[in-house]
Amino acid sequence: MLGKQYAGKVIVAPMVRVGTLPFRLLALDYGADLVYTEETIDWKMLRSVMKENKALGTVDFVDKTDGTVFFRTCAQEKEKVIFQIGTSDPQRALQVGKMIEKYVAGLDVNMGCPKEFSLKGGMGAALLTQPEKAKSILTTLVQGLDIPVTCKVRLLPTLEQTLEFCRMVEGCGVAAIAVHGRTKEERPRHPNNNDIIREITKVLKIPVIANGGSKEMINYEAIEKFRQDTNSASVMVARAAMWNCSVLRNEGILPLDTVIQSYLKYCIDYDNAFTYTKYTVQNMLRDLQETPKGKAFLETQTLEELCKIWDLSEHFRVIRTHQYKVSQAKEEESGSIVMPTTIEEVNILRHNQDGQEIVEMPLQFIRGNFCNADVPKMILNTYVFKNDLSGPKFTFEMREKFFTATVDVGGIKYRSTLLEKSRRYAEQCAALVCLHACRVVDKTYGFVPADGARRYQHAIGKEKMERDKAEKRKKKENGQDSQINKDSSDQDKKVKCKKTVNLSVEEENHVVQNELANNTVNLQHVNGGER
Repeated sequence: MLGKQYAGKVIVAPMVRVGTLPFRLLALDYGADLVYTEETIDWKMLRSVMKENKALGTVDFVDKTDGTVFFRTCAQEKEKVIFQIGTSDPQRALQVGKMIEKYVAGLDVNMGCPKEFSLKGGMGAALLTQPEKAKSILTTLVQGLDIPVTCKVRLLPTLEQTLEFCRMVEGCGVAAIAVHGRTKEERPRHPNNNDIIREITKVLKIPVIANGGSKEMINYEAIEKFRQDTNSASVMVARAAMWNCSVLRNEGILPLDTVIQSYLKYCIDYDNAFTYTKYTVQNMLRDLQETPKGKAFLETQTLEELCKIWDLSEHFRVIRTHQYKVSQAKEEESGSIVMPTTIEEVNILRHNQDGQEIVEMPLQFIRGNFCNADVPKMILNTYVFKNDLSGPKFTFEMREKFFTATVDVGGIKYRSTLLEKSRRYAEQCAALVCLHACRVVDKTYGFVPADGARRYQHAIGKEKMERDKAEKRKKKENGQDSQINKDSSDQDKKVKCKKTVNLSVEEENHVVQNELANNTVNLQHVNGGER
């Protein structure tokens, strides 16, 4: 019975950095039946805390060590999202399953990832050579959870070994098995072994989900052809969906710009991490990165800049302003979750800790918004020197792979509430907080790119302005042409009326008779057409 959930489906595969909430929702919009999350390692999940995000209407799993959200979900996908884990331990896997089963439709165990990180940790494709451990993990999950359990595998060196492993998986009581038609040594350039997937379907009773055919999936019909070629119950689509998610539409492919716009809207609505958003769009653009628009895209360093390229600036502004207001109103419950779009929206938090005055602001250091001569630390040094203040003295703290820094100026400590990817960036960010808190810099400093920092974005912005002007001119000219035509038509009517007035009675009767005759012919023609 559980297997029916996985039969006759088009499923979006787990994809690192791509399979976040915005992409999953877009895939569902375009016709996907189920969507997998990107793989989450069990220990990362176990060190997380679940938070309800009131500003976004989501449930977030947040890493306690660095505050990053690594899994975000919402009610819209609850019945369709499958959470994939990487694990090498049955009990850790079960703990993760218990944490997540309330929020997802199923749990999948990754037994096919060929990456070195997974193999060294005894996860992913390493489990293909450890059938007893794989069996223990799956059996423990099936017996301990109330949601369906599945696994995703790759092919073993021989058909016999592959069939033996798949039979073992089925014997654990899983709802379905996804099979990537390549071995762990093979890569996308190698052909997918559809014939071996077909052999697997002959010996298993549970649904077999075929994976690995993206190269041929140019439209929805090709997805169905792959299902027939593999004789599978369902198809799992990976790179083809990443390249253009509308490949999932039965109605046909959409223009790429339309797909990107729809994706970015979800990224705005659900505060998707910029690095993940840019990575996903980059995989959509592929060769188009060499076009002027693609080069402008490569220059972007914020989600706001991405949105500007695809004409979503107003949507970004409205949604982000609302999110920030809600997050501030709910700060005690859920904390601040979005960076403000302008300095006017930034709340300066001043508090005293053991007699030390501390000033905090939610700012980030975006390197592309500064020229080399005006980075925050340089301006701060000048400000301190001119005003004969003590400092600046920087200290930093490392949280997992991220950094936060504090700068002491004049006996007051300044720091950002947001984390940075390097110590240097964290120190620049602390300096930025100080400069804004002391009103040393203009309110746009650090929020907008410095002059000349976005060469291609400026170019396409100029092109867009010219296109808009041309369209307005054309509309105006068309409007004038319409008025001229209207005036000419009115003049013709006046002339015709004048001529008619001068007709004799006999001529008028002749005209009327002709018109009646024409009307009769037209009426007969219409009635004949209806019959």
